[in-house]
Amino acid sequence: MDLIDYIDGLSIDVPGIPDYWITARLNTAFKRPASIWYTKIKEIHGRRNWPWWKSQIIQKYSNGPWIWKNTISFQNDKYSVDKDPYEWCLRQSKRLKVMDP
Repeated sequence: MDLIDYIDGLSIDVPGIPDYWITARLNTAFKRPASIWYTKIKEIHGRRNWPWWKSQIIQKYSNGPWIWKNTISFQNDKYSVDKDPYEWCLRQSKRLKVMDP
């Protein structure tokens, strides 16, 4: 949900920013499966404004199965001394945000 917070903050910082400036850049903001999801939704529904996309993102990534998947990943991801502690902490922090925004 960092993306939503960032875009909402941008909308406040830059009053009157056109929706098409925001939505035109969404594809670059999404990675791997999320990018595929975005492309498919855009093909089906066409060009939409930011509030519509915001509701779609929340609906897709704030549902029970998504939260459950991240909860399991959080519980199963154990720190290993041969990996970067910063990356592990950051990954776990993001999972916590998903579980309890």
